[in-house]
Amino acid sequence: MAQAEKEKKEKKDGINFRDPAFYTNRELSWLEFNRRCLGEARSKENPLMERLNFLSITASNLDEFFMVRVASLQDMVKADYKKTDIAGMTAGEQLEAVLTAAKAFIEDQYKTLNRQILPALSQEGIVLVDSYKKCTADEKVYLDTYFASEVYPVLTPMAVDSSRPFPLILNKSLNLGALLTRKENAGPGILSHTKKARKALDSESENLEFACVQVPGVLPRVITLPKAPGATGTRILLLETLIRENMDKLFLNYDIVCAFPFRIMRNADMDIDEDGAEDLLREIEKQLKKRKRGDAIRLEVEEGTDPRLVSILEEELSLNKNEIFSIDGPLDLTFLSKVRKLPGYDALHEHRYLPPQEVPELPAGCDIFAQIRKGDIFLHHPYETFQPVVDFIANAAVDPDVLAIKQTLYRVSGNSPIVAALAKAADNGKQVTVLVELKARFDEENNIVWARMLEKAGAHVIYGLVGLKTHSKITLVVRREEDGIRRYVHLATGNYNDITAKLYTDCGLMTCKEAFGEDATAVFNMLSGYSEPRSWNRLILAPLWMKERFKALIAREAENARQGEPALIKAKMNSLCDPDIIEALYKASAAGVKIQLIIRGICCLKVGIPGVSENITVRSIVGNFLEHSRIFYFENAGKPEIYAGSADWMPRNLDRRVEIVFPLEDAEVKKKAEHILDLELADTMQASILQPDGTYEKVDRRGKEKINSQLIFCQEAAEAARKARQSTQDTRLFVPEEHAEEE
Repeated sequence: MAQAEKEKKEKKDGINFRDPAFYTNRELSWLEFNRRCLGEARSKENPLMERLNFLSITASNLDEFFMVRVASLQDMVKADYKKTDIAGMTAGEQLEAVLTAAKAFIEDQYKTLNRQILPALSQEGIVLVDSYKKCTADEKVYLDTYFASEVYPVLTPMAVDSSRPFPLILNKSLNLGALLTRKENAGPGILSHTKKARKALDSESENLEFACVQVPGVLPRVITLPKAPGATGTRILLLETLIRENMDKLFLNYDIVCAFPFRIMRNADMDIDEDGAEDLLREIEKQLKKRKRGDAIRLEVEEGTDPRLVSILEEELSLNKNEIFSIDGPLDLTFLSKVRKLPGYDALHEHRYLPPQEVPELPAGCDIFAQIRKGDIFLHHPYETFQPVVDFIANAAVDPDVLAIKQTLYRVSGNSPIVAALAKAADNGKQVTVLVELKARFDEENNIVWARMLEKAGAHVIYGLVGLKTHSKITLVVRREEDGIRRYVHLATGNYNDITAKLYTDCGLMTCKEAFGEDATAVFNMLSGYSEPRSWNRLILAPLWMKERFKALIAREAENARQGEPALIKAKMNSLCDPDIIEALYKASAAGVKIQLIIRGICCLKVGIPGVSENITVRSIVGNFLEHSRIFYFENAGKPEIYAGSADWMPRNLDRRVEIVFPLEDAEVKKKAEHILDLELADTMQASILQPDGTYEKVDRRGKEKINSQLIFCQEAAEAARKARQSTQDTRLFVPEEHAEEE
């Protein structure tokens, strides 16, 4: 059917596929994702320490959400930005809705902590002592000694007076604010408030002064108290509780009227003028320093904090009342990840999966290049070890026949073996070209360090592209062989990070097919010299034509459905919020295409709209591993095409980043990828299903088999390795956490 005829039919049917009512706001959808994580913290089916971990994750997730997304909304409101979003909401409407939803979410976080997690910990013998008064005499002696020897020397009490302005409160730092009065006969005081702070104190409190002290991040926040003889269990105290008890030692000539913890969040969204920056590296370093001083966007205070203290903070930080959050419990729940690591509680953990050291296609001690020549190799991490990817780079670095290595790096670990291998390759005289994306949010500083180290080793380093983030995951190894030059390519859905590769689910393809090699060369020539080839063989690139290619693939399924041909779309990704893609999916659904989506996080598409999305289902899987891979299946009238890649269906990925999606061609590779989709679509344990009202509900298990896709992938990988080795040497599925590598 011609495009004009399609548009005519849509008009006749009266369907406006861009109706804002058909879309969910991106920020509210993200909060729904974090609520699914909170659901795992509440679920008694999860071991207790894993519930702590999920609750900690919700807190760190929310911090980043505020620093970036809420900060962006606030900037738009200040700029009087009037354009509406995909769901028809202005920036002001979004901000109001997000702050309301966030406050409700935080309330649920602390209900989970206070009503479920802390009582459950207590039953297991782990007690959080929330007051110095509740400590035993022996514990107080220990704490007094610890404070005097370890804590006091590190603390810096900060007063506010005419010569000392309100101090810089670092982003995400935990602090104690205090109101003080001068002791009688103590002589003249040095504290004299600024007019702004003075104004915040009522007329009857003229003698009150404000001061604060930062809870030092260099010291452990969780203090384990000594056990009494014969006692069992573990009693812990938070560092801020100890400091609050000893505030009088920091302000000797003053009485402490009150002292309460507070924490602020600052705008961390960097605004880089790339066109005006002569040196992108220096510009980003400058912006990183500004991040610590960004505008305050959220203030957390302990419930019951003196209103006068809150007023001072509100005034000095220029906050609105709806940006102040009163917290019923310890601020910053990420401390729970430290409680989770207390020794002696292995039975309360989900014992971590340890992948087999080999995969069937890459037996121990094999020539990795020879194995790739036998056929494409598809890896599924973390179920299959990430080590072959590290070995691929490391072997290339020392192989005398390797002439060049080219790679993109977005996020790498703090002690990356891949970066070390690239440096070694450069030392060995190979041509090493690395694109290090300096604009990878919250990894900028780390990436600057690696970039400089690689340059010193002799590698040619590209610092990203002006106006675009390079988010693609690609490595090219050029090798001289008997029959000429051969190019080996690794393409992936996830970062070259050996640490997150143990925690995130991702896929990677190793191939030496000439078409892929030619395209890989073209990619790096484009990145280093802005030389775009006239045609491409296999790789699909953003922001060049990836969106149009996906729209065409979706439209083809719609046309096949109209013609009575098999039509089906199965797609797995992190987020879906691109309006063009959603519109294409709606049109395909209206044409009769069955669409099954696996979306971990944001989903702006709505299901169950009559005549629009009745054929679409959306599920989100939240489990021990973070679902991160992107796989796309198109039925193509019985000749399925499957793709994988680095891009989600989001405007930032399709329009503002360099992304790569690649086809999976070998029969066994396609079978393996489709199995990933099908097993996750069958998951009944960790999956939540999107409802027409935008909420998610766990799969109704009545009459259904219990299927935990992540656990089954672990079992399948271990069994495949066992069969390949023809032995039972490494058939363990899980190892105790104490034997697993630290995150």
